Amino acid sequence: MHDLRFRSHIFALKKKEGLTFKETSKRFGVSMRTLFAWQKRMEPKTTRSKPATKIDMEVLRSDVQKHPDRFQWERAQDHHVSAWAIGKALRRLTISLKKNSVSPQS
Repeated sequence: MHDLRFRSHIFALKKKEGLTFKETSKRFGVSMRTLFAWQKRMEPKTTRSKPATKIDMEVLRSDVQKHPDRFQWERAQDHHVSAWAIGKALRRLTISLKKNSVSPQS
């Protein structure tokens, strides 16, 4: 992913030297499609806000409150999704791993 400074540098040189999109693409090793996309939106997208589609978040939240000691793969079996999807959903709910209040002795 290219930062904003690099993108603006490319378009400044393109304008200064009167380059076409094809010439700019060859010079910087960036596809023409990417250059057109950057022309429409210069700032890079940093997040993707996609809602959960398979997992009901309220059901998952209540399940975590009722059974805090369950493993993610156990929750995944109940919701008919992968353990990876449960992990992502728990991050969306800002539920982190259990922490031990006392560290174990070495």
